Amino acid sequence: MPIVHPVILSGGSGSRLWPLSRALHPKQLIPLVSGRSLIQETVARVADPALYAPPMVVCGVEQRFQVAEQVRALEAAAADIVLEPMGRNTAPAVAVAALRTAERAGPDAVLALLPADHQVLDFAGFRRAMALAADLAAAGRLVTFGIVPDTPATGYGYIQRGEALGDGAYTVARFVEKPDLATAEAFLADGRFTWNGGMFIARADRLLDELARHAPGVLDGARAALADGHGDLDFFRLGDDAFAACPSISFDYAVMEKTDQAAVVEAAFGWSDVGAWSALWELSAHDGDDNAVFGDVLTHKTTRSYIRSDGMLTAVVGLSDVIVVTTADAILVASMADAQEVKEIVAALNAAGRTEAREHTRIYRPWGFYQTLHEGERFKVKRITVSPGQRLSLQRHYHRAEHWVVVNGTAVVTRDAEEILVRENEAVYLPLGCAHRLTNPGKVPLNLIEVQSGPYLEEDDIERLQDDYART
Repeated sequence: MPIVHPVILSGGSGSRLWPLSRALHPKQLIPLVSGRSLIQETVARVADPALYAPPMVVCGVEQRFQVAEQVRALEAAAADIVLEPMGRNTAPAVAVAALRTAERAGPDAVLALLPADHQVLDFAGFRRAMALAADLAAAGRLVTFGIVPDTPATGYGYIQRGEALGDGAYTVARFVEKPDLATAEAFLADGRFTWNGGMFIARADRLLDELARHAPGVLDGARAALADGHGDLDFFRLGDDAFAACPSISFDYAVMEKTDQAAVVEAAFGWSDVGAWSALWELSAHDGDDNAVFGDVLTHKTTRSYIRSDGMLTAVVGLSDVIVVTTADAILVASMADAQEVKEIVAALNAAGRTEAREHTRIYRPWGFYQTLHEGERFKVKRITVSPGQRLSLQRHYHRAEHWVVVNGTAVVTRDAEEILVRENEAVYLPLGCAHRLTNPGKVPLNLIEVQSGPYLEEDDIERLQDDYART
């Protein structure tokens, strides 16, 4: 097996796992199956330095600090984090990764293009499949994993295998769109069809050749976006205008369905794309009533259901085959059979301009997070948590004053020319227009309550004078 260069594709908003997954905090950043998030699980699968090079992560600008912190927490090799200014599906991301890897590691470097939001339960099985796929890729094939199906699923695309290339490896006869139930049942009975797992392994030069042949606009746009890109702290930010001009198309459609060099490695390593609440129910431990229950939940005469509360007590009585998910600002109730349709709710929220599709009440920042607790006319109350050793930007507001009350920890507050030490149960007042900054000098998280008052309280009322994270 050649050394493989992992590329973790961390785009998408996971809309079918709303209300837990939001655009600014999508499913790959959330611990859904274990104590680690899905992106952490993905990075951990390819962390063996004897088999894999340090990973590249391609993610959206808005998730960059969360991604960097989660990868850093694994204490694995430092990742090369490439920032997309906007979503353009997977083909442009693949093109960027192939160009960047070819320049850094050579044109014959083998890339593994892995979605950040998939779950794999059998690490040994994954390693065996990766070794076979990497060898095929080194020989010039564009390889994908075909997941051996155990149900006639209609939520996945399918791959029909062709001629044998070796033990468990085949040419690809055709890719098939998500089928109806009767077609999926026929595929399962046929035995030549596998689920399309959306993972690809290929040499950098072969990816670039096939992109040039089948999707030249994507390749040209990716090359321009890299040329116009620049370093941004520990990240590489692609050029905004050039990347925006890239066609928005998946790598499957752009290349894999057109190339005559596609190969499929059949695999059964406990894979799931965690694409809906029903998939998460299948992956979770069940109680005696076949329910998957998380958080402050009570059930009575309820069976075969997924019930999760990230806040208030949630009680479910007399229901079966349902999904109930409670967050601080939204509640989802859906039938298990219609789990895929949750994305339609997200589409409706977006069409209405509702913030619940985009963000939680808890908003993550590179220094920690803040959470709105209550608001009314001319006032807003927030919790602010600052990680040890971190500080907010030096900033001022033109429409609001603020009171900060330290709940625990110790704060150093800059207020114009003053520097004030504020301890637990102490407070400080920040008048409208003053230049101010909050710092946590300690070794434990700093928690405080912020009370804002004024005629305009939105987040765009901010002038950053200095910022450790190069935000404007």
